[in-house]
Amino acid sequence: MYGSLTPNYELQDGEELLLQIHSDRATYWRDHAWMAAIAMAAGMAILFFMGNPHLWTGAIGGLAAIAVRAFYVASDELKARWDLTNQRLMGPQGRSVRLSEIKQFRSLGSALQVITLSGDKHLLKYLGDKSATRAAIERAQSGGRV
Repeated sequence: MYGSLTPNYELQDGEELLLQIHSDRATYWRDHAWMAAIAMAAGMAILFFMGNPHLWTGAIGGLAAIAVRAFYVASDELKARWDLTNQRLMGPQGRSVRLSEIKQFRSLGSALQVITLSGDKHLLKYLGDKSATRAAIERAQSGGRV
């Protein structure tokens, strides 16, 4: 199912599920707290440079914007799952990457971006330990156990 938040697949011959990668609830809320702080500061700075004497409204607007986003998308973001097999990395909404096609990784906050040889980019978000996740994928790429 393409719109699913969890991989929906059948394992191929010789393929074995090694690890299921879930979003971390505490990391999700911590990231949104940081985004709220940044949005509050940005809102106040914008009002300051516009000459508005009511700077505090920028803080309330920034907090409200991030809070609405956080509560609105939490149910989906926290259900998202990636599955790592000895051949593929499969994610939400039908995403699938052969391990041999992974070119590089980038770290983006609590997320791990996987970049393929063809330039496709996949984002594993709100990871509790992105370094361990990257190490597991790299071990699977080299044929090792996770």
